[in-house]
Amino acid sequence: MATLNTVRAIFGDRPLRRVAAVAAAITAIPPITAAATLIAVDAVKSRSRKEREAPRPGTFEAQVQESRITLYTSGSEVYDDMIEAIDSARETVLLETFIWKGDEVGQRFIDAMNRAADRGVDARVLYDGFGNLVVPRRFYAGFSDKVRVKRLPAFARPYWKGLLRHTGFNHSKILVVDDHTGFIGGYNIGELYARQWRDTHIREQGPAVWGLRNSIKRVWNEHAEEDDKISWIPPDSWDPEVRVAANLPVQLVYPIRQLYLAAIERARDHIYITTPYFIPDQQILHALTQAARRGVDVRVMVPKKSNHVVADFASRGFYGQMLESGVTILLYDAAMIHAKTATIDGIWSTVGTANIDRLSLSFNYETNVEIIDRDFAANMETVFERDSEHCEVLTSPRWRDRHRMARLAETALIPLRPFL
Repeated sequence: MATLNTVRAIFGDRPLRRVAAVAAAITAIPPITAAATLIAVDAVKSRSRKEREAPRPGTFEAQVQESRITLYTSGSEVYDDMIEAIDSARETVLLETFIWKGDEVGQRFIDAMNRAADRGVDARVLYDGFGNLVVPRRFYAGFSDKVRVKRLPAFARPYWKGLLRHTGFNHSKILVVDDHTGFIGGYNIGELYARQWRDTHIREQGPAVWGLRNSIKRVWNEHAEEDDKISWIPPDSWDPEVRVAANLPVQLVYPIRQLYLAAIERARDHIYITTPYFIPDQQILHALTQAARRGVDVRVMVPKKSNHVVADFASRGFYGQMLESGVTILLYDAAMIHAKTATIDGIWSTVGTANIDRLSLSFNYETNVEIIDRDFAANMETVFERDSEHCEVLTSPRWRDRHRMARLAETALIPLRPFL
């Protein structure tokens, strides 16, 4: 396996794409070696990358039946409103996240949860152990004893009970306050995400929050003793225009994939998707390409360079087939775009935590909100259009002309697709 020093000695400061592809060819392109080489090269190149403030397309409001929904594209703004909601809590605060950085932003959330618990609020935290391996455990020791905290283990899981049931990461990012205000989206907790990543979150105020509460309840109760479980409460209404789909791997339940498939297959006019990691299974890919072939304007926005170089190369292996079918690929270049959103035909939208990849749709704990409303869809389309201003449109002739060694690297990673 190539080390950082070896990669630096062989390739110097050549462009990342060519370096990675040549490295993969030299190592005869076994997938694990190719992936390790790409990661090593990217680690070297990342040292010279400049930090950039992410563009903010704006904040938008929509009334969907009895629920007020705010659409955020600024980490700083959504964090402020989340802290304000926690500080206003009177009865319960339920917070679930994947990554919780041990920085100033992370400390703000710990302090807010402690304040809530100190004034008698039932404050509960659920976070993923694997997503926070690099965060010192002493940081999480800062929670008050009054805050109930569960860390989903990174490795110490009962795999013997069923491998598929116990391999998923807890990738959801949800905050529910007093069963009336809920937040969900792509934002993890940390200073990096507040300033340098382009992400999307929503706030729900009203009966639609029941679905978010129920999503957290199901995960918490799978890992809680009987006297520590979150109680079930009835929804105020069926609220058919706002639904929550939540993966629950321990029960082999994965509704988000079907949510996407059903919406794509209904599309008549346009499909706008934003995802940081695009590694679809054949059914999702087929649905998108078939939609494009029947005349639907299908646009998929991905980072030009994400924070996971292996995922980038794996994703590029699908571009040729997509371009040939008429799908438009937009490469976002202003920052790392981490939003997990889609909007279709000016009426259907989803915002949540699931990427269009195998991990999110087939393994992880994920939560997405499905919203059927024209006003909210109009807001989503406005955000997509403003993000598109920072994109490079990938064209078929240009893609075919990419370096042949890059194609070898993409091919080498095909066996890893089911695990990305």
